[in-house]
Amino acid sequence: MLNYPDQVEGLVLININARGESMIGSIAHKMSGWIQALPDHVINHMFGNDEIHNNHDLIATYRDHISNDVNQSNLAQFIKSYQNRRGLELERTGHGGNARNLTCQTLLVVGDNSPAVGSVVECNAKLDPTKTTLLKMADCGGLPQVSQPGKLTEAFKYFIQGMGYIPSASMTRLVHARTASGSSIASCDSNKPQPQTTDSLRGRTPTDVSMESVSNKNAVQTVASSRSSKAELAC
Repeated sequence: MLNYPDQVEGLVLININARGESMIGSIAHKMSGWIQALPDHVINHMFGNDEIHNNHDLIATYRDHISNDVNQSNLAQFIKSYQNRRGLELERTGHGGNARNLTCQTLLVVGDNSPAVGSVVECNAKLDPTKTTLLKMADCGGLPQVSQPGKLTEAFKYFIQGMGYIPSASMTRLVHARTASGSSIASCDSNKPQPQTTDSLRGRTPTDVSMESVSNKNAVQTVASSRSSKAELAC
């Protein structure tokens, strides 16, 4: 992304953390590793406190998956590598226009109850605002692709459409409703009689105008004769 920007056209980042591990954070993680089992360490990183205390089924499912389906040695090495990571050193502006930053269209996704909210917001502040979109999903925790898959799919679709792809993709119910409402209003407007202006009459031939006058005159005579007939019957 940063070293080969021409090879990336669009980027979606979920729970991105562009910062490197600080000294205090490294010590805290080492201490938590001494008193926590490896699955609990991963769960605390992935989920917020609300999910851990309230969504017991989801936490139990992931704890079982991490404990039984994942190689524990590889997982430990992965966590160690993550804790020793370096920051991306992103800069919105730089001297001479040589700022280190993403040049492609970017979508940042985070749940409003995710433990990664702070790091995602900080990353958004360092990226180009004309090419970056921040999506903070409501009622969502650390894994928006699990808790809100439908909304995330819609966000992906709109992001790709904004890049010029899949223009014929189906619209959501809200967009359908707005389109139908606009169509009905336009239909009502088209059914209303339009006033005849000088320009509209100017394009007609004398025959058209005279025939219309005769038609209107006949209609008036018909209405008058109908009224006189009713008056005679009443007498």
